[in-house]
Amino acid sequence: MRHDALIVGAGPAGAAAARLLAGAGWSIALAEKAQFPRRKVCGEFISATAMPVLEACGVAQPFTAAAGPPVTRVGIFAGNAVLRGPREQIWGRALGREHLDVMLRDAAVAAGALLIQPAEVTAVRHRDDGFVCVLDDGRQVAARQVIAACGSWNNKGIFSISPPAARPSDLFAFKAHFTQSRLPEGLMPLLAFPGGYGGLVESDAGRTSLSCCIRRDALAHVRRRHGGKAAVAVLAHILETTKGARDALEHATLEGQFLSTGPIHPGIRARRDGGIFFTGNIAGEAHPVIAEGISMAIQSSGLLAELLIAHRGERYAGAWQRRFVLRIHAAHLFAQLAMRTPTRIASIALLRAAPGLLGLGARLSGKIPISA
Repeated sequence: MRHDALIVGAGPAGAAAARLLAGAGWSIALAEKAQFPRRKVCGEFISATAMPVLEACGVAQPFTAAAGPPVTRVGIFAGNAVLRGPREQIWGRALGREHLDVMLRDAAVAAGALLIQPAEVTAVRHRDDGFVCVLDDGRQVAARQVIAACGSWNNKGIFSISPPAARPSDLFAFKAHFTQSRLPEGLMPLLAFPGGYGGLVESDAGRTSLSCCIRRDALAHVRRRHGGKAAVAVLAHILETTKGARDALEHATLEGQFLSTGPIHPGIRARRDGGIFFTGNIAGEAHPVIAEGISMAIQSSGLLAELLIAHRGERYAGAWQRRFVLRIHAAHLFAQLAMRTPTRIASIALLRAAPGLLGLGARLSGKIPISA
């Protein structure tokens, strides 16, 4: 059997694309190498601007029911500064990947997608009528179209982007859940600390999600200062240097273990190559400082599915560029401001004088508000 499309990766990007295309009558095969449910290194936040795609996938209602409370205010914790935006509106919600991934994958299967899991695509071969994809167990899947949605962090698959040589500025990512935190209700603060940045958000089941990135050189310094495992040293560094994070987490309980990955390489990459479409982080990703990774992945798949259904796939690369390039450049700027001490101090002074800029930053990062 030849499918209309084989989608490689059943995370939010791949599963959303599979659900939308299958719902439009396409014959879809969805291949995923990992078992679900799974935890992932990500901030878990989903912007309000991603909700139309979740609605089209038929999961908006269960997502809202399972996710944490609405994020109604953005802020920044840096040094002794604890700043909060003056306006309250719904910016989005957070849901653990062990729940979100299953929700979207099952919606794709319910729409008619053929799930192949666990199975890794080891080769993609062109032929006159499309592609033949070889799985790690020797099976072959024929498809008219291939969509790569397999992420980018430490991806060693056939679609990988060759990483650059190691640099002191390389970023390593960490993520953990805490219970009994004292994070103010509805607040999602950016954490800006020496050598890195992060974020806090209340996720599902009363858990607070901490996600952060730190430079390679800063991580080495932090490990020398605090000792122990990298994640423990990074947490100690954040609590030592960032009052707002210390107030929120000092008496909280770590749930499970820290997750880590890296180095990560934000940036814009190919959206189409040799007839293969790329969506999600493998197409391009913003610095996690803006907490838009999952939302961008979902939205890019919504865009791709819309164009493919309309037989306008050739427009995808340009449309992707117009929709996401500002977000990626804004994220790069915010990351540099957060990680460097002189610019961090100057930024805090500016935000104290004009706290409305917090909301402007949220809009530039893609969090256009919707009504409650």
